[in-house]
Amino acid sequence: MKNILNIIKDSNYNFSLFDQKLIDELENKIILKNGKPYVVCVIRDKEIILKPEEVVRQLYAMKLLEDYGYPKQRIKFEHAIHFGREVKSADIVIFDKDRPTVEYIIVEIKKPKLQDGKNQLRSYTNATGAPIAVWTNGGQISHYNRKDPNYFEDITDIPKADQTLADILKERFTLKDLIIRDKIPNEGKSLKTIIQEMEDEVLANAGVDVFEEVFKLIFTKLYDELQSKKDKMRLEIYLEDKLSKEDRGDYDKVKDVLAKIDDSNFRVLEFRNTGQSESELKKKIQKLFDEAKAKWPGVFSEASQIQLSPSHLSVAISSLQDIKLFNSNLQIIDEAFEYLVNKSSKGEKGQYFTPRHVIDMCVKMLNPKAGEYMVDTAAGSCGFPVHTIFKITGHLFQNTDIPEEEKENVLKVFGIDFDEKVVRVARTLNLIAGDGNTNVLHLNNLDYERWNESIENREWLEVYGAGLKRLEALQKEKDSYKEFNFDILMANPPFAGDIKESRIIHKYDLGYNEKGRPKSKVGRDILFIERNLNFLKPGGRMAIVLPQGRFNNTSDKAIREYIVERARILAVVGLHVNTFKPHTGTKTSVLFVQKWDDKLCPKIEDYPIFFAVSEKSGKDNSGDYVFLKNGGGQPKLDKNGHMIVEHDLHNHDSELPDGIAEKFIEWAKGEGFSFWR
Repeated sequence: MKNILNIIKDSNYNFSLFDQKLIDELENKIILKNGKPYVVCVIRDKEIILKPEEVVRQLYAMKLLEDYGYPKQRIKFEHAIHFGREVKSADIVIFDKDRPTVEYIIVEIKKPKLQDGKNQLRSYTNATGAPIAVWTNGGQISHYNRKDPNYFEDITDIPKADQTLADILKERFTLKDLIIRDKIPNEGKSLKTIIQEMEDEVLANAGVDVFEEVFKLIFTKLYDELQSKKDKMRLEIYLEDKLSKEDRGDYDKVKDVLAKIDDSNFRVLEFRNTGQSESELKKKIQKLFDEAKAKWPGVFSEASQIQLSPSHLSVAISSLQDIKLFNSNLQIIDEAFEYLVNKSSKGEKGQYFTPRHVIDMCVKMLNPKAGEYMVDTAAGSCGFPVHTIFKITGHLFQNTDIPEEEKENVLKVFGIDFDEKVVRVARTLNLIAGDGNTNVLHLNNLDYERWNESIENREWLEVYGAGLKRLEALQKEKDSYKEFNFDILMANPPFAGDIKESRIIHKYDLGYNEKGRPKSKVGRDILFIERNLNFLKPGGRMAIVLPQGRFNNTSDKAIREYIVERARILAVVGLHVNTFKPHTGTKTSVLFVQKWDDKLCPKIEDYPIFFAVSEKSGKDNSGDYVFLKNGGGQPKLDKNGHMIVEHDLHNHDSELPDGIAEKFIEWAKGEGFSFWR
């Protein structure tokens, strides 16, 4: 594989989609001439020089011959396509079985970017009438059915030589098939990328609220996958029996084992386009959506309907159906919703969803225990609460029920956010993680004196009343929402923009200068520091993400003194500059503190503090996640079948080296911290 690696290096092409067998086969055919790699083309039967694009083309052609069974005579490279007087060349064309001069499948490899390649394919298929198109750069792949000149509809795969397109659309499809064909590991895509494609294809001009309609579809698909929980358990038992822990991390081996399972008695997934009419498909999906609303109330109104037209919905379903959403790798959903949520309501206030590996680090370090109360005061998609539920119940987001005896612990976890859209996303994830229970509340946390205005709203109370009642049980003073008695608080508050309303500022100690005069404006995150400390009981502990400047700016000295007076600083973890990219390159750190308490955290003047700096963020400079790969370049999976982000914050299921969290835990035990005794 050495030669292929050297050819691909520093290019926009990849070979992670292909089986090791094909890669080795191509590698063995390479001939070096004057230091340059050549190979006999599998289609043209002549020597050609191997460049990055040609590596991908040869591998895909070998896949067509060996895996799909297409005969060589039906395949052509550099096929001429006419646009009036202009002639262009398609990278690979497969011709119709019965009409050998008619284009059937067109494959585009030239364009490293998906959208460029897709536009090229659209023009080729419109010019030829070919019904099927494929784009790939070797690391990602997309399959399309050209429904008409305007719409490309995602399909699971291209037909094999002995199949038709109808065979692909109408095949029986279970949870087993979904795991095997999941686009995320198979095609190197993200849910965000797929939604962007949907926007380009239909959503941008559909005349609907894109957030609402995509949210409805994700909500419905999660419900559909949940209905196959028994099948999920069967698959887990089978994999546990057949594969070692090491082999569970090899997606190809997982797929090979799953392929041997007889799933004839498995439930058939309903969230699929199976070739029925577009109106029939819409009726089916609306029914499924109605069932989901009944299962998880308080997210959509009972009267809510899918607003996409039947034709637009058909394209959207086809795009989403081959993505497995229901697993503990919530960053798949986070990334999509972070993109979808109104940027003016989140981005301008500097609030971005916290990457899951940052959340896991904080949860590991603060060590929440059964019986403890936890809150996130700027909850976003509720990553901190959900992962706290995972920690205290031992149950991941993976189609398994939480035992009755553990459900009371779920009801001790809270989330609060001011953005209604985000709260509904958070409620969905919490309802599932908490097995139908949630304490996610739609409230402006900084403006707590106006909470009563929300509470007096009957519709608000119907949705959030149960969670509010449980929150009020933790009030330090009855009828006051200023202080609470939480054991743990974890939050990533918005750190851009200032609060300028004197009515809000004057409620906070940090709203006044050193002379006791009220300030005209205060950074939003500064008020959150004080607000969060007021949520904690004595001895309570907190992790809060803050801009780096709060730790070293001279002007923020008073803030640091305020914190030190009220709490012991446990640790400061500097996050990599890429952590919140592509949204912001602001340097951030996580501050860990424990409020002074005579028993749990006796006040002392001089004490050590744990400092660490992350050098591996899990993202590249563009803000895309960097995943751990196996020796063949394929994504390595953890024991739950999820791709592993490469970072140094904690040891992910023993797949990564010990990170900052493990080093802190060792140190904290040595210091005798109350939550690590």
